[in-house]
Amino acid sequence: QVQLVESGGGLVQAGGSLRLSCAASGGTFSSYTMGWFRQVPGKEREFVARISRSGSSTHYADSVKGRFTISRDNAKNTVYLEMNSLKPEDTAVYYCATTTAIFATTSEGYDYWGQGTQVTVSS
Repeated sequence: QVQLVESGGGLVQAGGSLRLSCAASGGTFSSYTMGWFRQVPGKEREFVARISRSGSSTHYADSVKGRFTISRDNAKNTVYLEMNSLKPEDTAVYYCATTTAIFATTSEGYDYWGQGTQVTVSS
């Protein structure tokens, strides 16, 4: 059983930056592909980014490409999401998740989820 705890969310003005963290425990962190998703009320959970087990490969949703950066520190069992040039449409609850799949961009492809952290971008 893997436990994931996100942190780093908050309120920021448009154009600002935030760095989200997701600390994992209860599993072998380096054996999991890690992903970030986001969700707003009334909408489906949306893929944001994913990073390979070693960190050598990343993939982003078109809506965040060039603004967000996913990274991981396997020694610290932590995955990060650096968010720059934030827009009001980035407002959502952000979740991290794990999968044993090599590549997955849908929520159905992920096995364990954190509780989420709220990101609010004001205009």
